[in-house]
Amino acid sequence: MPIINYIIAALAAVAAGLINALAGGGTLITFPVLLALGLPAVSANVTNTVALLPGYLGGTMAQANDLKGQGPRLWLLVPAGVIGGLIGGILLLRTGEKLFTQLVPFLILLPSTLLAIQNPVRKWLIRRQEGGDGRPASELWAFLPNLVATIYGGYFGAGLSVIILAVLGLIMNDSLTRLNAIKQVIALSANAAAAFIFVFSGKVNWTVALVMAAGALLGGSLGGRVAGRVKPATLRWIVVSIGFTVGVIYLVRLFI
Repeated sequence: MPIINYIIAALAAVAAGLINALAGGGTLITFPVLLALGLPAVSANVTNTVALLPGYLGGTMAQANDLKGQGPRLWLLVPAGVIGGLIGGILLLRTGEKLFTQLVPFLILLPSTLLAIQNPVRKWLIRRQEGGDGRPASELWAFLPNLVATIYGGYFGAGLSVIILAVLGLIMNDSLTRLNAIKQVIALSANAAAAFIFVFSGKVNWTVALVMAAGALLGGSLGGRVAGRVKPATLRWIVVSIGFTVGVIYLVRLFI
C-alpha cells in the first residue's frame, strides 16, 4: 500500500477519534475510507474494530467516576457484551466476502439513521425518566436486549451506543449520565471481545490498524480539548450526511 494511503487512513482515524469524543459515529468515517483504499470489506471492518478499540477504552476511563455503585449492573451486562461481541465477531468471519459486500450499504445506512435520531432518543429517555412509569420490575430484563445489540456490535459496531443507551433507559431508572457510563463499558466489552476474535483471524491489516490506532488516540485527545468549542449536534449531522451519502452510493452500486 502506498504511503499516501497510510496517511489518509491515519487522518480518517484522527477524525473518527475526535468525532467519537464529541458526538459518536466515527466508524462511519473510517470504514468507508478503508474500503476506498482498497481493503476487502471484511478485512476493512475487522481492521477498523481493532484500530478503534483504544478509543472505547479511553471513553470508559473518562467516565469511571459515574460507574461507582454500579457493580451489580456491570456483573450482569458486561458478560452480555462479551458474549454478544464474540458471537458477532464469529458471524462476521463466517460471512463470505461477497455477502458482506452486499450488506455494506445497509450496514452504513442503519447506523447513520440511528445517529440521526440520537438526540430525539435522548430527549425521550429523559422524559421517560422524569415520568417514571412503565418500567420492568427487574434490571435482569436488560441482559437479553443488550446481548442482541452487542451481537450487532461485534458484527459491525457503528450505532451500537445509541441502541444500548435506549435499552438501558427503558429498563433502568437512573440518570442519563450514569447510564451513559454503563453504555461505554458494554460497548467496550463487545468491541474487545470481537477484536480478540479478529486478532487471530488473519484478516487484520496490522500496519493500517496501528497507524489508525495512533490517529484515533490523537483525535480523541483533540476532541477532549475542543469539546467546549464545537457543537456536537453540528458534528453529528456532518457525520450523518456523510454516512447517508456513502450508503446511498454503495446501494446504487449494488443494484447497477
